Amino acid sequence: MLTGKRVLLIIGGGISAYKTLSLIRLLRGQGCAVTPVLTQAGAQFVTPLSVSALAGQKVHSALFDLTEEAEMGHIELSRSADLIVVAPATADLMAKMAAGRADDLASTLLLATDTPVLLAPAMNVRMWQHPATQRNLDTLRGDGIRFVGPDEGEMACGEHGPGRMAEPEAILAAIRAMLVQGPLVGQHVIVTSGPTHEAIDPVRYIANRSSGAQGAAIAAALRDLGASVTFVTGPAVVPPPDGVRVVAVETAQDMLAAVEAALPAQAAVFAAAVADWRVENASPSKVKKDGSGQAPALRFVENPDILATISRGDTRPALVVGFAAETDDVLAHARAKRLRKGCDWIVANDVSPHTGIMGGAENSVTLITDSGEETWPRMAKEDVAAKLAARIAQALQHD
Repeated sequence: MLTGKRVLLIIGGGISAYKTLSLIRLLRGQGCAVTPVLTQAGAQFVTPLSVSALAGQKVHSALFDLTEEAEMGHIELSRSADLIVVAPATADLMAKMAAGRADDLASTLLLATDTPVLLAPAMNVRMWQHPATQRNLDTLRGDGIRFVGPDEGEMACGEHGPGRMAEPEAILAAIRAMLVQGPLVGQHVIVTSGPTHEAIDPVRYIANRSSGAQGAAIAAALRDLGASVTFVTGPAVVPPPDGVRVVAVETAQDMLAAVEAALPAQAAVFAAAVADWRVENASPSKVKKDGSGQAPALRFVENPDILATISRGDTRPALVVGFAAETDDVLAHARAKRLRKGCDWIVANDVSPHTGIMGGAENSVTLITDSGEETWPRMAKEDVAAKLAARIAQALQHD
């Protein structure tokens, strides 16, 4: 959480300014106070009323506000925040910062501060790639300015390439990384979660009862310790937490590709309930009854073993944690799985129907490591996540 933190948000002029409304909502949902500064150009895309309503604070826009300037308001604004965020950071704002100009409230605040600054650039692809912008980028990085994005994709102008402003969730994750102090600051952790869906035809699939609650709780707990979290999730019931990078997938093959793309990482936690099998002869159209009483013949093949693949890969994280959801001989199966997969830890739990654990709010687990086994009492999944995250932080600090 960002409770008690203060962000000064400068909204530049660009079509992506509308995304800052979602960013304000996310920040306030984390307990962060947001003081908005709206440039003249930014006001062409979002209104002061909408920004003020979401931030719960007055919108600042004029450099020479007589009441505030009698108290040197622009100096106070520039130094009272824990972080200054510029989103969207236009080519013009970046050029002003690099040149040390101060001809409006936003540029004056940025020049008069010793507070850390985070920019989320947004501009046309050719503007981003122009040598002048790249020179300004190098200058600002040399001045200690931090950046998130830009992303690559379709522009409002119809062109395609780098220049899209990072999504609000990614900006929130970058803000958290700069503001949250914890044992996992600077560490990248991958967490998988939820079920996978393996298609039978366009409308049917094979899945399981995983809600994704435990994986989401683990991602949130690692985030709260300062980690940069990539959250790879199947079609889960429980929504992903704020402040993490979310990669939504559907199949086991998709999940493996997403995890490999997210590497390198210092740790990976494989909490997803991945389907062991997929239908090799999935139909491109809906399978219908033909009146014969015969069920369609489904031919199954094994899905990729994500845990084993990553555990034995060239870019293996320093700590790999697997989960073993079993219904009988839980510990025996979990011990064998840890050795077979090559991971460091296994979190074993009994998901028999009578336990209510799969899809429920609580979990009861045994952590199996090289050093031995620890059985934790039944507790809320958030508490299991917090305890596991603390153990992960401890292990990474000792490496």
